[in-house]
Amino acid sequence: MARLPRLTLAGYPHHILQRGNNQQAIFSSVADYQMLLALLEENARKFGVALHAYVLMGNHFHLLATPASADGLPRMMQAVGRRYVRHFNDSQGRTGTLWEGRYRSTLIEAERYLLPCMAHIDLNPVRAGLAADPRDYPWSSHGHYIGLRADRLVTPHPLFWALGNTPFEREVAYAELVRAGISSAQHDALTRSVLGGWVLGGEGFVADVQKRTERRVQKNRAGRPPGKPLTR
Repeated sequence: MARLPRLTLAGYPHHILQRGNNQQAIFSSVADYQMLLALLEENARKFGVALHAYVLMGNHFHLLATPASADGLPRMMQAVGRRYVRHFNDSQGRTGTLWEGRYRSTLIEAERYLLPCMAHIDLNPVRAGLAADPRDYPWSSHGHYIGLRADRLVTPHPLFWALGNTPFEREVAYAELVRAGISSAQHDALTRSVLGGWVLGGEGFVADVQKRTERRVQKNRAGRPPGKPLTR
């Protein structure tokens, strides 16, 4: 079955995943990580994308971002992808593809899933055994949100600002949120939705998004299609 076309809508947060081809490494040095971050910062600003959270892993990366226009996110990812592959291939003396096809993405309902998605992104290095604590991993936005450093790439979402009245209150609240982790159900939902491209949210949110696009936004449930009569 052909993969669904990506759905991108202005003003909605999107969870994005880009993998290396055949699970191969997409970074070989500190300079590579720095280059990808620089490209993300440059092109997020250029194409009007607010990048709320990120993590760069050895063979993939996650982003959480809200585009101001329907074409902002695809244009950003295309520009970043092309220029990073050129940089990586030149530095490694290689040719050919680096990515596992096109990036994957999905819309998420901010009120239900934005903060859990941020925690999910921050906890990637811990789940992979690369760090005992997300604060110890240098290639994510976690350090920005807990006050360890200022990251120009990051644009906090209003739901983060609502965690407290002062920077200290927000940092403490967010650190505790990540420390508490997310449920296995939230983890599975976030993973399935970004891999499948299905909108993640409550029934009302999904129905509202469906009104804005002709593209199917949720996986059909098992059984006959709605409205189709039974045959004998």
